[in-house]
Amino acid sequence: MTVPVDTRVGDRILRFDRTERVLHWANAVLVIICMVTAAILYFGPLSAVVGRRTLVKDIHVLAGLALPVPFVAALAGRWRAGVRADAARLGRWIGDDTVWLRTRGRAADVRLGKFNGGQKLNATFLAGVLPVLLLTGVIMRWFDPFPDSWRTGATFVHDLGAFGVWIAVTGHIVKSLAEPEMLRSMVSGWVPAGWAERHRPRWHEEVSAPDRTDDRVDRDDRVDASGQR
Repeated sequence: MTVPVDTRVGDRILRFDRTERVLHWANAVLVIICMVTAAILYFGPLSAVVGRRTLVKDIHVLAGLALPVPFVAALAGRWRAGVRADAARLGRWIGDDTVWLRTRGRAADVRLGKFNGGQKLNATFLAGVLPVLLLTGVIMRWFDPFPDSWRTGATFVHDLGAFGVWIAVTGHIVKSLAEPEMLRSMVSGWVPAGWAERHRPRWHEEVSAPDRTDDRVDRDDRVDASGQR
């Protein structure tokens, strides 16, 4: 039995396909490399302990230049359907997302879709700031063609954006550790249907509808009738 993304099989729902999971972890590794090397370059005591500043700088630049690669690869073929569908979800706000943010997730009567307001805000911020960091990083690294004002501005924007990324990524990690089902879903792809019903009721209703159809199929997410991969 072939199961499309966002489809219920028994007491489980396939939340993320393999393409989405690979994209997430590839991007996470590159971003964390950039964060760690940036911290070493920015803070003198760390730089003194680690040493080899030129090597650290080269690793930082290479990881930054590689950031677009996972996204291009994920969107380059027929396996892109799940990524595109979830990108559209992340960009679509509903009233309950605003309530969730305003109450910091404490409101009991919100009916969330697949992603909550915090996840949407985090994704929107990172989608905007990472290209800016890439562009300003290029100006800082290959500065000869640019006037001094550009280089000064690029340095300021790059440092400010990097600080924002540290806050966003740290918050994302803390929240993921507090919701183990979400973390496991980015490893295995699946979440319990009961969890979805409690925490993502709007999405649960969507995937549980008896007449629901979905043509988005990933060969690597095949299960037998018992729901085992």
